Order: sequence, then C-alpha cells, then structure tokens
Amino acid sequence: MANLPTSSLKGRHFLRVADWKPDELKSVLDLGDELKMLLARGRPHKLLPGRSLALIFNKASTRTRVSFEVGICQLGGSGVSITAAHTHLARGETLKDTACVLSRYVDAIVIRTGPHSDVDELASYSSVPILNALTDSSHPCQALADVMTIRERFGRLQGIRLAYLGDGNNVCASLMVAAAKLGMSFVCACPTGYEPTEQAQADAREAAAGSGGSIEIVRDPEQAAASADVLYTDVWVSMGEEEERDERLAAFQGYSINERLLELARPEAIVMHCLPAHYGEEISEEIAHGPRSAIWDQAENRLHAQKALMALVMR
Repeated sequence: MANLPTSSLKGRHFLRVADWKPDELKSVLDLGDELKMLLARGRPHKLLPGRSLALIFNKASTRTRVSFEVGICQLGGSGVSITAAHTHLARGETLKDTACVLSRYVDAIVIRTGPHSDVDELASYSSVPILNALTDSSHPCQALADVMTIRERFGRLQGIRLAYLGDGNNVCASLMVAAAKLGMSFVCACPTGYEPTEQAQADAREAAAGSGGSIEIVRDPEQAAASADVLYTDVWVSMGEEEERDERLAAFQGYSINERLLELARPEAIVMHCLPAHYGEEISEEIAHGPRSAIWDQAENRLHAQKALMALVMR
C-alpha cells in the first residue's frame, strides 16, 4: 500500500506546468511510478476513499476523460462527468457561480475547455483544486505522462535530448516547460509562424537556466532529430483548427516522423505521440506500432500520473 503523500501540495491547483517547481513535478512522477507498480501487482491503493471528482469537458476526449474517471475509481473515489451542453453553463451561468456550487459538492474539478482564461477564472473562485485537462494554450497533464514515460525508459531526465517536430501547440508548450524544469535539452522543429507562444518560451528559458536544461527552436527537422533520445510529434490540425487544414498540411510537409529521422536519432531513441494520430501525416502507422514506439506506454501513463496528481492535491 502506498503511503499517503505529503500534505504540502494539498489544495493546489494544476493549471500550467510553469506554476509548479521541479521538485513538485518530481513528486508526481515518483508517486506515479509507485502507483503503477502497485496496480501491476494487483495491490490496492485507495488513497482517496470517498472523494468525488467533477469532470467538465467542453471538448472531445478519450484518454483524458477515461484516465481520470478510472483513476479516481482506483483511488477509492468517484467521478461525475459533465458536459457544458447539459448544464446551465450552456444557458449563461457564470464560471464563478459554477465554481462556487461545484466546490460544495466535490473535492476537485477537472476541466477541458478552450480559452485558458476559463481555467484561471474557475480556479479563482473554487475552494477545491482545479486540474487543467487541456486548454488552447496548455496541456499540463499530458506533459506529466510524457516525462514519466521518458524517465521510465531512460532512467533519468537530466540531459535527455527531446526533439519535438511539428506544431508548437498546447502540447508542445507544456512539454517544453516541463522538459526545461527537469533539466532536459528540448528542441522544437517547426515552420515559421507555428512556434510555441512567447510566454511558453520565456517560461521554459527561465526554467532551463536553473536546471541545466536548454531550449532551442529550429526550422530543420533533421537538425532537431540528430542525436535525439526522443522524437515527439502531435497532430498538425488540432481541435478547432479544421478550417486551416489545407494550409497546415502544406506548411508541415517534411516534418513527419519517418525512418530517415529515426536513423538520425540515437540507436536507442524512442518515438512519442500524445494521440490521436493521423497516420500518413505526422507519423506512419508502422512507426507508431513499431519497436521504437513508446506511444502506448505514454498513453497508459496518463492514468498513473493523473492518479498521483489527484492523490497529492485532493484533501
């Protein structure tokens, strides 16, 4: 049975990676590793008996929704899944009022939405932890699972070279900051105009200065892939960008993870993708299901990292 986590993070929101110190992120990874081991051995780990979790999803979700719902159950609690269309949010009830009400019912709130300002507003009025399950600018829970997977594969994070290829989107932004905080060498290869936000870059560079990590933005995917330990990609057309599809597909030609890029990476390099994948665009099905892929471990680790996060912040 895992020991109850330290109380230092109890009640904390998890809105963006930049808000948490490296040691706090590592505490999630350490507990995630332990909970994964306990589950594999069939040992109970009900760290949150009787706790309840509200899940507000204003955007589609597979891994995030299921991993949070299964996770709170495995921790001994229960989840209530909510869509805005089926609540009074769809009829104009404010986020402030929603936060005040749900805080009286549940012990934490998970939200997936568009503008990051919605998450900030919910957090400012909630008396229970708010966990960001994705916004247009960040995806911090994905970053936790990503670095957990990398550490699992290599036994370390310090000095690992992570090459991210494609759109500098919310996934890229959160992963870049997490990598910087944990001493990794992060290089993003993307076309001009598709870089991570200036704020994300600033947060990452500040973090790298204190951790011994590094941040680099390049245009050439082969330059990024050279001697990389990890090749990472995501879809080229994210939710809400469907009208830009043709423009984006043209812009990202040459940024697919293929055998040529794998040859440039280190012999033991792994391939990662946060999913869902569009085979034939950012990655091929053969590579995603091939021997170098860590994608399915990465997807599984959403469950373990988020269980650890909930156990650390929920009272």
